[in-house]
Order: sequence, then structure tokens, then C-alpha cells
Amino acid sequence: MTAIDLPQSLLPTLPGPHYTDPAIFAREQERIFEAGWFCAVRSADLPSPGSFETVQIGRESVLIARGRDGALRAFLNVCRHRGARLCTDEKGSVKRAFQCMYHAWTYGLDGKLVAAPNLTGMPDVDRVEYGLTRLHLREWLGYAWVCLAEEAPSFADTVMADVSERLGGPGEIEAYGIENLALGRRIEYDVRANWKQIIENFMECYHCATIHPELTEVLPEFADGYAAQYYVGHGAEFGADVTGFTVDGGDGLQRLPGVGEHQDRRYYAITIRPQVFVNLVPDHVIVHRMFPLAPDRTLVRCDWLYLPEVVESGADLDRSVELFHRVNQQDFEACERCQQAMGSRAYARGGVLVPSEHHIGEFHDWVRARTGE
Repeated sequence: MTAIDLPQSLLPTLPGPHYTDPAIFAREQERIFEAGWFCAVRSADLPSPGSFETVQIGRESVLIARGRDGALRAFLNVCRHRGARLCTDEKGSVKRAFQCMYHAWTYGLDGKLVAAPNLTGMPDVDRVEYGLTRLHLREWLGYAWVCLAEEAPSFADTVMADVSERLGGPGEIEAYGIENLALGRRIEYDVRANWKQIIENFMECYHCATIHPELTEVLPEFADGYAAQYYVGHGAEFGADVTGFTVDGGDGLQRLPGVGEHQDRRYYAITIRPQVFVNLVPDHVIVHRMFPLAPDRTLVRCDWLYLPEVVESGADLDRSVELFHRVNQQDFEACERCQQAMGSRAYARGGVLVPSEHHIGEFHDWVRARTGE
């Protein structure tokens, strides 16, 4: 069935192979995840000089480290000598340098080659030129965003534009002071589904009345099937008897001081392409970072962020965290259920989007424009 054959109320989805084909996934890695800005690490997770974390961005392992000058820098995690993986730990701290375990080539926190066996006998080797491959890095909202492209696209025209398109301007999200919040809880989800399944699910609420009973109790309008992201600047309002964004709708925690009256008692959801979801409520912020690992596997790291004094006080965060943890579990189970059918001949030409999902078609167009599919 082609788009011409569909009733006017329906739009076509991407065909099934877009969720299963390794060749398509490889093009997405190259032309989406390695070409644009990717939200890699939370800045506060690297608190002191020598702190580092390695993350997978597209096909590349990336090393992010805090230098002696306090700045974060990102490099390809590859020794320039013979290509060995330089740092094999996911995170940790070094005193002054990273040393390759193969031939002991050693690099400073700024990426410069500082030592190697017999290096003094090779005076023609430029220690900067043969240092680690440096990547673009930009900090915003308390996270380090990395771009692997030689020339990075405009951060304002991509990352910040996605936020502005959803909320009306970057000031609306900056009011929450996310960079000053503290990590209250982090949960990782190993989802057996294609990364696009997860984005599509997050962008719509046609499923909310079916699988999210706790969420629709707190946000009654979601039961009607229209997601918050369907309207520019719209935040879903808490139910009349709801006092906090908690699993039982009871009191939340201390309100973030920058939240305006127009943002109080409201929930906002933002998709920052290609792999970030931000959820804003008056007393905390939830940030999802997706790491696509295979056509049918995506790691999702989810951070719950609160005022530092709330976290330091030892306040019970469980009722606050539990609401979206259940939403995540419900969503990811649904995504995995869909993924199981993506290779079926019944979905070879794809499915359909109902009117409340039509905005997902714009995301599909965005993917196609970058992969040439």
C-alpha cells in the first residue's frame, strides 16, 4: 500500500526493514550519530582532573576526560600508534595521562602525545600531530554534547532549535537550571528494540490510555491520546487532585526556583534529535540518553535530577522516581513487542499513523533526509 492508497486520516510509517536491516543501521550510525551532536555524558559525572568516561557514538568509542585546566575534552578512543583501544574501562580516573597497554604510548589529558618507548630517538614525530584525535565538545544543560564530524553543524540550529521548536525558545528550558541540579537516581535500560521505535513511542500518546494507567491519573489529558509534544509550548496539566509528579499523585519535592507560574503543575516533554528526551516537571527533570548499539538493541540511560539540597538531605525519592520508571518499563516493553514484528512480511511496507501521530511523519522525513533512504 502506498501513501496514495491511504485514507486522508492516515500517513505511512517507515517500512519494516528500516528497523532491522544492518546496512540501514550502519548508514544511520555514519550519517546521523557520527555527523551531528550527540549527548554523551553528564558533566558532573567527571568532577575532577583525570576523571574520564568512554561512550559509544555510532561506530566509534569516544573518550571524554576532564583536563588539568578543568575543561572537558573528547577524543576518539584509539591509540595513534597501532590502533589499540586506549581506554578499556567505562569510567574512572587517571592521575596525569592515558597509557596504551600495548606499546605504552602515553597521552596527556589534553590528548597530546607525551611519552613512548624510544620517542626521543624520533625527533621528527610531532607530539601534537600524533596526539589523540580531538572531537568537538559543547556543554549545555549540564551535559557534554560531542560531534564526530570534521565540521560540526551549528549547535543553535540543531540541538537548541529542537528545544525552541517544542517550547518556543531555549529560555523555557534554561529556567529549570538543569546544569545546577544533582543526580538523584540513574537507571539503565537495555531495550531490545531499534532506536527509532523508542523515539516514535516517546513522541505520541495514542498509547497512553492503554498502557500508562499511573501517568494518565496524574496527567488526565493524556488519556485523550494527544501527547504534550503535539502542541508547541504546551505542557500537560496535572489533574485537579494531583499535588505532585509522583506515582500516586501525592506531594512532590521542593520546587525548582526558576520554574515560572505558567510552568507550575505542568509536564513538558522534548525530543532532541537524534537521541535525547527531556521531561520537565516543577520539582525535577528527567533526562533520557539513548545509545543505539544494534538494529534491534538500544541502551537507555535515564537520569532523575533534583535540587542539590533535596538529594543531600536524604529525602525519599522513590515515589518521584517510580512514576516514570514504570512509564519507561511500559514503553520499552511495547517497543520490544513492535520490534519482534518488524521483520514480518505483514510490515514489509510499514504501518500507518493516525492523526494524533502525524507529527511522527516529520521525524521519519528527518531520518530519510539524512540517510538517503
